[in-house]
Amino acid sequence: MRVMGSETEYGIHAPSAPSANATMMSARVVQAYAQLTRQRAAGGAETRWDYTDEEPLHDARGWTLERPAAHPSQLTDQPPVLDAEAVALAYGREELELDGQDESGSLLMNMVLGNGARLYVDHAHPEYSSPEVTNPRDAVAWDAAGDLVALASVRRLAADPELPPVNLYKNNTDNKSVSYGSHENYLMPRSTPFGDIVRGLTPFFVTRQIMCGAGRVGLGQDSSTPGFQLSQRADFFEAEVGLETTIRRPIINTRDEPHATADKYRRLHVIIGDANLSQTSNYLKFGTTAMVLSLIEAGLAPKVEVHEPVAALQTVSHDTTLTARLRLIDGRRVTALDLQWMYHEAAAKLAQDTGVADAVDGDGHSHGVLERWATTLTQLGSERAAAASSVEWLAKLSLLEGYRQRDGLAWDSPRLGLVDLQWADIRPEKGLYHRLLARGRMQRVVDDAAIATAVTRPPSDTRAFFRGRCVSSFGKDVVGASWDSVIFDVPGHGRLQRVPTREPLRGTEALTGALFARHSESGPFLAELLGGTPAPPAA
Repeated sequence: MRVMGSETEYGIHAPSAPSANATMMSARVVQAYAQLTRQRAAGGAETRWDYTDEEPLHDARGWTLERPAAHPSQLTDQPPVLDAEAVALAYGREELELDGQDESGSLLMNMVLGNGARLYVDHAHPEYSSPEVTNPRDAVAWDAAGDLVALASVRRLAADPELPPVNLYKNNTDNKSVSYGSHENYLMPRSTPFGDIVRGLTPFFVTRQIMCGAGRVGLGQDSSTPGFQLSQRADFFEAEVGLETTIRRPIINTRDEPHATADKYRRLHVIIGDANLSQTSNYLKFGTTAMVLSLIEAGLAPKVEVHEPVAALQTVSHDTTLTARLRLIDGRRVTALDLQWMYHEAAAKLAQDTGVADAVDGDGHSHGVLERWATTLTQLGSERAAAASSVEWLAKLSLLEGYRQRDGLAWDSPRLGLVDLQWADIRPEKGLYHRLLARGRMQRVVDDAAIATAVTRPPSDTRAFFRGRCVSSFGKDVVGASWDSVIFDVPGHGRLQRVPTREPLRGTEALTGALFARHSESGPFLAELLGGTPAPPAA
């Protein structure tokens, strides 16, 4: 069992208002969903994010970056501020009624959802951070739930004739030199040396994109070179190891912000992945990475080291034939497929010896991840047509090649760039991925019913259950929440009550479900939960 989760920043565009401020539009997305959830869970949409324990400048290599030296984008421990007047000016209107304002008149920029997730504005994009889950199948479900959350906001905004419609895209670049993130998070023991993590993960991350890349038209950060590549993100990475996430992006991110018991856990913050619509690519992204982390923790990761990893990352992304050979430090030259098979063989052996595949997959099929991993690598090596129904970059490439052959288009045709963008449109009637999915041309890992359930219900086997149920059951009294706390303002009590949730595998349905069932008011709920002893006041 490994606690994991995703973060997705959506591309945002208002076709009828091309000069509209992206931060303002993103705040509108959050506000729109707040309005919707207030209809279903009274007060729940008003739960704000608690920044008390955010520590984005701690570095896993053993130091803390001085605040004056940090890039503004790294200061994620303070809430963004956006007032109603600024929003009105951004839309060219003197007055704008904001149903989602808080009491100070500020537009909502952060909210905690009843499924345990977070929806907020991050770097001028709406971002959905999924609740914590314990296996890759659930990671796929609650990540896809974020797409439905985003879609609900788009629909809400489209229904308002006074506002320009907003489109959201699950991609990672505007193809004009700007990239935005799709991050993963994995909990692991702090006792694992960080140097071992870097050595074990770097070759894996350099080559993982052959299974998990979302595909992109254009080469280079600004897409100035015609062509197609495997990854949306590869061309934006410039360092091997580092703390940054929006500048000098590193293959291995060193942010040491566990959001859990700090001396026990490390949260590995992975910034190198693409935003996947393909369920299989997403499943492999989470499942294989979790298995490689188990290899690293056991000291059994393949002993390979890639020469110039950043250049190798981009070489792999630009090679749709998968035949390019990467130079290893020991002098060997291998393909990305070769390296992935090395990791698969090591993971298969560990699974056979220890049963770790059961713990990682967690879906009743002991070798689910390993089997999909092997099948995908085999297909990429010799049966590429079969892989197009699961590997996202290949599915997109197949679609684009169809347009190219039918209409005689070169790779620098603007029409292909539009097809690339339309692939990522979250609206099912517009998004090309969703059309293929509806026609049965893309494989599923979870069904639509499971994804719809994940929109409103939290996972049952992590602390996200407690967080989500607090919001949906007692939202009017929950004034703040974060990954490791929930803060109540109970009527009749003179101070706020903070409930810490630093253990990710506590607060589960098995441990707290009956407690929620017994209480409809927050006061008695907290009294029983805390054994009659009030929690310390919130800082």
